Amino acid sequence: MALALVALRVLLGGFFALTGAAKLLQLSAPVSQQMKALFVQFAEVFPLKLIGYQPDPMHYQTAVGWLELLAGLLLVMGPPLLQEISNVLLTLLMMGAIFNLASLKESLSTSIPAIVCLGLLRLLDICQLSPPAKKVVRRPRRKTPGTFKERWE
Repeated sequence: MALALVALRVLLGGFFALTGAAKLLQLSAPVSQQMKALFVQFAEVFPLKLIGYQPDPMHYQTAVGWLELLAGLLLVMGPPLLQEISNVLLTLLMMGAIFNLASLKESLSTSIPAIVCLGLLRLLDICQLSPPAKKVVRRPRRKTPGTFKERWE
C-alpha cells in the first residue's frame, strides 16, 4: 500500500510539474495561443470578480504555472509537511479549475482531467492522514505441565 501511495504521489507531482512548466515556457505557438485564449476566459469568470478583482490573463496563467510547477515538485521531493501543503494547494487549484469550467458552461468531458486529478489528490490526502493499522500481538498461552495434569485429574 505504501509503495502505491508513493507511486501515486510521484505521478501526480510529475504531472503537475510538467503542466506548470508548459504554462510557463509556452513552447508551441498554437498551444500557447490556445492557452492564452483559455486564460482570458478564465479571467472573465474568476471567483473574486464578485468583489471587484479581475486578474490579468497573462499574470493569471503565470501564477497558475508557477503554483503547479512548485507544488508538483514539492509533492514529489518535499518533506511530509510540504507534501501535505502542496496537496492542499493543488486541491484548491483543481477546485478552481472545475469552477471556472462550470462557469463557462464547458462540457463534462472538458472537466474530466481536473475531476480525476482532484479525486486522486483527495485519495492521496486521505490515505496519508489515516493512521497506520496497529499490529495485534497475541501472547502465546503458556501451558505448564502441572496445570495440564490438574485438569485431567
